Amino acid sequence: MPLAIGVDIGGTKVSGGVVDDAGRVIDRERRATPGTDVRATEDVIVEVVSSLAARHDVCAAGIGAAGWISNDRATVLFSPHLAWRNEPLREALAGRIELPLIVENDANASAYAEYRFGAARDEPAVVCVTLGTGIGGGLVLGGAVYRGAYGLACEYGHMTLVPDGRLCACGNRGCWEMYASGRALARDARELAAESPVAAARLIELAGSAEEITGPLVTAAAAAGDPAASSICTDMGRWLGRGLASLAAALDPSVFVIGGGVSAAGELLLRPAREEFEHTLTGRGFRPFARVALAALGPDAGLVGAAELARRAV
Repeated sequence: MPLAIGVDIGGTKVSGGVVDDAGRVIDRERRATPGTDVRATEDVIVEVVSSLAARHDVCAAGIGAAGWISNDRATVLFSPHLAWRNEPLREALAGRIELPLIVENDANASAYAEYRFGAARDEPAVVCVTLGTGIGGGLVLGGAVYRGAYGLACEYGHMTLVPDGRLCACGNRGCWEMYASGRALARDARELAAESPVAAARLIELAGSAEEITGPLVTAAAAAGDPAASSICTDMGRWLGRGLASLAAALDPSVFVIGGGVSAAGELLLRPAREEFEHTLTGRGFRPFARVALAALGPDAGLVGAAELARRAV
């Protein structure tokens, strides 16, 4: 099959790659994202795609964007970290990129990549949960990305896990991502540092101050064996497992794929997540447990999935 280009647009960077039909990235381009300027962001996308297309014979390009993508796979309805609001992105790019184009939600693209080439290869029902600053998600059923009636499905991070719980940026309370995300990891560590500086001494030392503790720092400290960071990751893993049990009750997947930056904690996160999932799953003891696996493709998943979806669209 021919080569395709995938582009993953995040809040800070635009990553592009030429992807073969085995999911391998054989060439790359990367630029900073001018996130507050719609036209400048489009210019960067065109620059990345044009540079890659000039060096390879490609059949299509897929654009994976962090935001709500309408079911026409052409319009960005809303992006929390970029300036797009009801932006006809495919139309805006079509006159400047001489390739068939699709626009896809980045988490959907990542889920499809894991289904095709990664930790969920050929599984019948795949739930992908991306643990970053918040929680993103994707769902692949019978080999097809599920988008919902309006293209807005799988916003798992905004399921209510704790009624009247912590206030979320979305305006609701008790959303899952307030308890199992990079934001939650950092908040819990900062709270521990404020309440018990002795217990959090290593985290404070690494960060410079309690206020500067971040999610990636907690993950790295846990991986290095810091007891306080490990305990925080364990607690978050339990919240992750409870959310997975709720998703399993509704979707009954064969596998959960856990990706995103927070997943770097590995088994420190997944072990308590699996335990809590099996402890709280409805009908436990009378049904199979879905497998819970780490994502295999890392930061390339979004561009690989976007490229593969574009290739298959043409």
